[in-house]
This record gives sequence, structure tokens and C-alpha cells, in this order.
Amino acid sequence: MDFVKALSRTLAVALVSVACSFAAETPAQDSVASPSDIAFSHVAVSVQGGEIYPWGDLLDVVENSVYVGMGLRYSYWENFDGILHFDYTYFKSRIKEVPYPGVHQAMGRLGLDWHGPQLGPVMFGGGFTCNWTRADGGDDKEYDRPGGTLVDNETEFGYFVHLNVPFLKYDRVRVGLDVLWEELWTLPKRSNMLSAGFYAEWRLW
Repeated sequence: MDFVKALSRTLAVALVSVACSFAAETPAQDSVASPSDIAFSHVAVSVQGGEIYPWGDLLDVVENSVYVGMGLRYSYWENFDGILHFDYTYFKSRIKEVPYPGVHQAMGRLGLDWHGPQLGPVMFGGGFTCNWTRADGGDDKEYDRPGGTLVDNETEFGYFVHLNVPFLKYDRVRVGLDVLWEELWTLPKRSNMLSAGFYAEWRLW
């Protein structure tokens, strides 16, 4: 099954990345500072891309999809970073009855990453997500057909958790793997997706 092969590949890459991350030299921890000294003391921008794997009922609705995006990371508290991500993807439909070939989806995420000494260079975090979706074609006359509500714009909210594994660092540039689980609070059932991809991050200060 394509999904099982893709998931196995993702897990294998994640394990290798974790091993490489811990093999790299872990930077020394900064001394304790006040929150006012920590907040926004470091800021970095990033570009990212990878693949999204629909989960559960979505497996029969849309195909796996490639995503691209950009991000912002900033120091927020001791051992915590704030993160802001914007991604885009295009899902091709598996259902012949829908009146369009696929849907556009823009994803915005806001959250926190924890990078305590127990995890070394690896970061674990989560937060809230907001997804905007619109069908690629169709019109209002098809609103009552299966998937017809996406002819009009739809916005869904939810949450995400993710594992960030940096495995290469050079000066101000860091490269790593990001594995993310997302749940959208859609009705009548929740929508779940797993994504895995690579990012390149550049520290501004």
C-alpha cells in the first residue's frame, strides 16, 4: 500500500535524523536570564517542504500531497521558542463524484517549541492551526453535491504537535527534519493528517 510505504520511509528518515542530531555537538546551555532578556533575543526565518499523508477517513478522499512554506522562530522563554508557519498544498481528490479535481489549502500555525537539555538539540512542540480550503473549480450550483461546500471558501481550526530534529548546523544556518501530526475540528468527524519534511533555517540574530 502506498500509504504504508510512505509512512515507513518517513519513520526511517526520522530515526536517522535523530541519530545524526544527537551525534552532533550539543551547544552549551546559556545561564539563567530574566524573561525580558530572553524574549526575541534570537529570531530566525525558514523555508520548508515535504509531504502530507491523510489519515483515517481522509485516506479515501484525497491523495498524499506535497507542501511548501515558510516559517518564523523566536526565543520566547527559557527553553521555549515561539513558532509561526505558513504552508500551502494542493490535494488531488480520490472521489470521482466531486465536481472538481482537487482543493487548494493554505495552512497557518502558531505554537511553542520546547528544547530542554533532556532532548539535546531535538525540539518538541505544538499549538493551534488554521486551514483555509477552496475547491479547484465548480460553482454554487454544485453546493449540495458531495464535497460541494468546498466550492465556497472554508476555514477550519485545530491543533498540532510536532517533532523538530535539526541534524546539520553551519554558522547561522540550520537544516533539519520536521514531523507533524495535525487534527482539524471538522464535522461530523475530525480530520487528521501526518506531514514530514525538511527545512532550512537562517538565524537573523
